[in-house]
Amino acid sequence: MQKNTYIHRTARLYGSSSVGEGSVVLENVILGYPQHSILTEITGSGKDIEEYDQPGSVTGSNAFIRAGTTIFSNVRAGDNLRTGHNAMIREETVMGDNVLIGTNVIIDGHVSIGSNVSIQGNVYIPTHVTIEDNVFIGPCAVLANDKYPIRGEYHPQGPVLRKGASIGANATLVPGIEIGEGAMVAAGALVTKDVPAWKLAIGCPARISDLPERLNTLNNI
Repeated sequence: MQKNTYIHRTARLYGSSSVGEGSVVLENVILGYPQHSILTEITGSGKDIEEYDQPGSVTGSNAFIRAGTTIFSNVRAGDNLRTGHNAMIREETVMGDNVLIGTNVIIDGHVSIGSNVSIQGNVYIPTHVTIEDNVFIGPCAVLANDKYPIRGEYHPQGPVLRKGASIGANATLVPGIEIGEGAMVAAGALVTKDVPAWKLAIGCPARISDLPERLNTLNNI
């Protein structure tokens, strides 16, 4: 255990999972839970999960990981990670510093998240999404990565959220779109096409309009 790090007795760290100095890991947290391919290896080997040598997850210093959070194997998080209760972060997700993952957020893996990012409660993020620095995603927003679910060959392509973009509560972003730098998506919007930098998407389906001058500044997260 790192210096000044608290890990509750009910937390589980699998494989070579590590947590940086000054971190707090609370009740029933699971770090380094084996992704499906590793889990298949484990069940085939006859070994217990606790005994199996696998990559686990890596979390930087000063993390605060709340009860019920599950972080899968091959997840890398920088310093100052914060999670709400029951967040799930699946495999091959990479996060920078100062990232907040809210209560009940699902990140379905293979996601790139920059630094100074705030993802509020009940957000769903599928695979193959890119989220750059200083992005805010409001509660209950949904991102999608499959244009024609179970109606053809699966080629996941999630949205790209450029630096300083803001996504309002209950917004929906369809696969493959790009939210430009500093752009804003209004609450409840259904975004079906790219949003240019420093523009506002509002409505269902969303229309593009000018961003009020007072909002032409990067998010302060």
